[in-house]
Amino acid sequence: MTALPIGIIVLLLVSALIFFGLAHRVLDRMRMSDRAALLVIIFMIVGSFIDIPLSSGRFNVSLNVGGALIPLGVAIYLLYKAGTAKEWIRALISTVITGAVIFGLGNLMGRGDMEPGGRFFGFLDALWVYPIIAGLVAYIAGRSRRSAFIAATLGLILVDVAYLIWLVYTGAPTGTVAIGGAGAFDGIVVAGIVAVLIAEVIGEIRERLQGGPSTDRPPELLAGLRKPMSGRFENETAKEDKVPNKEEDRS
Repeated sequence: MTALPIGIIVLLLVSALIFFGLAHRVLDRMRMSDRAALLVIIFMIVGSFIDIPLSSGRFNVSLNVGGALIPLGVAIYLLYKAGTAKEWIRALISTVITGAVIFGLGNLMGRGDMEPGGRFFGFLDALWVYPIIAGLVAYIAGRSRRSAFIAATLGLILVDVAYLIWLVYTGAPTGTVAIGGAGAFDGIVVAGIVAVLIAEVIGEIRERLQGGPSTDRPPELLAGLRKPMSGRFENETAKEDKVPNKEEDRS
């Protein structure tokens, strides 16, 4: 076995720390408690080593716990906490739009093969194109951190499901569909993080241009946006929910 140079090992460790640091910040920004955000990251890391086989034979289909099941659970939780039917509908429509755009992009890039490889535009690794495009489309369609995360993660899961349907429809003799197969570094996870970071940057710019956050926020939506905290602080923050702040406007 070839040993990696110490410089490469250090670089990989630093990159991982930065990546999971961003992941923790993203989950925290979506009103998850610090403990819950940390547990999600731990589960993603541990779950990266667990693949659940869904089918075998002609088509091998598997679901990675860290790269797909945990992000799916977070997306469902965020849908549950959406607060209003309008947020639900917007998030689900954004999911379909994101999935459709990425599926079409895969056909364009892969020229019939939905699993792209090589480099896009000569310098960008094709496997990074999906998360970046998904993040952009998800934010444009969802217009909030929560909807963007939901649309980006569920959108890429839809793409994997669509890929399986495409294999069956085209009569492919064999095929492999590894949903979230890259674990905590899978495109599904990266897309969700990228989508929220884009929402953070664009939301900040939009607020500055319009002179502050929007003040027209339904009470039920504000309740869903409140970050979980201990019981002794709930009464103190109940009144604050009626007054929107900068953080809530982009959640």
